[in-house]
Amino acid sequence: MPRRAPITVGGETVRPGERRTVALDTAQLYTHTPVGMPVHVIHGRRDGPVLSLSAAIHGDEINGIEIIRRVLALPQLQRLRGTLLAVPIVNVFGVLAQTRYLPDRRDLNRSFPGSAGGSLAARLAHLFVDEILDHATHVIDLHTGAAHRTNLPQVRANLEERRNVELAEAFGAPVILHSRLRDGSLRAAAEERGLPALVYEAGEALRFDDASIKIGVHGVIAAMRALEMLPRVRRKRNSPPPARVETTRWVRADCSGILRTTIQLGRPVKKGQRLGLISDPFGDGETPVTSDLDGIVIGHTNLPLVHEGDALFHIARVHHPGEAAAAVEAFTNSMS
Repeated sequence: MPRRAPITVGGETVRPGERRTVALDTAQLYTHTPVGMPVHVIHGRRDGPVLSLSAAIHGDEINGIEIIRRVLALPQLQRLRGTLLAVPIVNVFGVLAQTRYLPDRRDLNRSFPGSAGGSLAARLAHLFVDEILDHATHVIDLHTGAAHRTNLPQVRANLEERRNVELAEAFGAPVILHSRLRDGSLRAAAEERGLPALVYEAGEALRFDDASIKIGVHGVIAAMRALEMLPRVRRKRNSPPPARVETTRWVRADCSGILRTTIQLGRPVKKGQRLGLISDPFGDGETPVTSDLDGIVIGHTNLPLVHEGDALFHIARVHHPGEAAAAVEAFTNSMS
C-alpha cells in the first residue's frame, strides 16, 4: 500500500499519523501584537475524507469552541482515517472583543470566498479558503443563535443536494432545516467547490449550553463515523429521527413593551396559539403574541424588552407539530 502524502497547512508539513496545532498568520492588532488563527491538524495514517470543522466565525458564538475542544480530546482520533482540520476560533478578532463582527463591523460569514487584498473580513475569509477549504472534502460549521436569542439544536443545509442530506442525517439533531445558501457564507463557498456542507445551530451567543454542546459533539462523531473516518460502533444509539423542516417564519412584535414568554423551545404550537404577552411597565394593558402557523418553536428572543417589529419567536412549519415535538423531546432526552 503506498504511503499517504503529508499535508501542508500554514507552511507547516504534517505527516501521516501526526497531529499539530498551526497558527495561521492574520493581521496584527494596532498594538503591533501578532494574531493567529489556530488550526489543529490531525492527519491520519490511512486515506479518507478531509473534514473542515470550524467555529466562532461569529466571534460571540462560543458553543462551537467547546464542541471542538471535546472532539479533539477523543481517544478515537488515534484511529482516524483521513484528516481533521479543526478551527475552533475563525474570527479571532471577534472573540477577543466578544462580538459577532470584525473591528470594521463586517460580518465574516458574508465575506467568503474573500480576497487577499480586500477588507480585513475579505482577507480572513481568503486565508480560511486558501489554507483550509481548498484541502477539504466535507464541511461542518458550528454556530449559535445571535445575541439575546437562543436556538433549538438544529442542522441547516441545502437539502436539494443529496450529499448534504446524507451528511445532515448522519450528524443527527432534533431538527434538520432546509436552508438556502446565503451569498458570502462559508457554506456557499463550500458548495461552489462541490463540497457537502452543513451548519449546526444551537444555544445562545456568549453562553455555554451543555445540552447543545453534547448534541454537537455526538453529531460530529456520528458524521465522522458515517464518513468512515472513525470506526463504527457495534451498538448504535437508538435516537429518534429528527424533524425535517422545509420552511420557517419569525413571529414579530405588534407593539413595544415588556415580553413575557409562555412557550418553550421545541414545543408544538397551533395557528392562533399564544406564545407570550407584551405589556407596558405598569401592567395596564397586555397584548398577546400568537403564532400564525402550525409548527414547533425552534428559536426565540431572550430579551424581554422589545420594540414593535422585533423578531420574537422562530416557528418551523411541520405537518404534525405534536409528533415533531415528541421526536425533538425524545432526541434531546437521549443525549442527556
